[in-house]
Amino acid sequence: MATAHIAAEKGAFAKTVLMPGDPLRSKFIAETFLENPVLVNNVRGVQGYTGTYKGVPVSVMASGMGIPSIGIYSYELYSFFGVENIIRIGSAGAISDKLQLRDIVAGMSSHTNSNFAAQYNLPGTFAPTADFTLLSTAVESAKDLGLDLKVGPLLSSDTFYDDDEEALHKWAKMGALAVEMESAGLYMNAARLGKRALAMVTISDMPFTGEATTPEERQNTFTQMMEIALETAIRMDKL
Repeated sequence: MATAHIAAEKGAFAKTVLMPGDPLRSKFIAETFLENPVLVNNVRGVQGYTGTYKGVPVSVMASGMGIPSIGIYSYELYSFFGVENIIRIGSAGAISDKLQLRDIVAGMSSHTNSNFAAQYNLPGTFAPTADFTLLSTAVESAKDLGLDLKVGPLLSSDTFYDDDEEALHKWAKMGALAVEMESAGLYMNAARLGKRALAMVTISDMPFTGEATTPEERQNTFTQMMEIALETAIRMDKL
């Protein structure tokens, strides 16, 4: 059952979808970790694959950049393709001095400067949060893999180049660990549609110091985060 943005048949996606931003990272994950991956979507070059990991069906598809983009893809996956869990696996900039390059962070919640929640006409301010079952499963998966997964609030920003040069410092004062551009939209879609979502990010750069990884490193080397997400996916398949 194809949609405007996903050319796939019903049943083409597994119960859990891993969602990097970069289509090439989606391809890398499928070819590196999945058994018998099949390309199930390539509309606009947003590559989606389904295969198995340790015998369990798992899908991976890119989201593109920003809340509007992940908002479209996650909505269609949840609403039209029977997907129950989406785990965003992306990159982020550290705004907490407790983080270093390549640290892995799970977003317990997601602050945002986006107006995405206005569509719901809520009589207050919505607080986008991860699904507890997905989050706790990821924490246990990381522990069993011997990996350090830090947990805390993310900042999901609509502005990569912010005219307010102090904006990130202000969010850091409120406890945000890292800044990225998708998690809040994903969490809101999951809440509205009664699904599960979690955003995990690897620290790719340090906005306050200028340290950064290369695009090639972001595409091909954030494998520890991918392993946590894959282990989480196969555990969620039993729920």
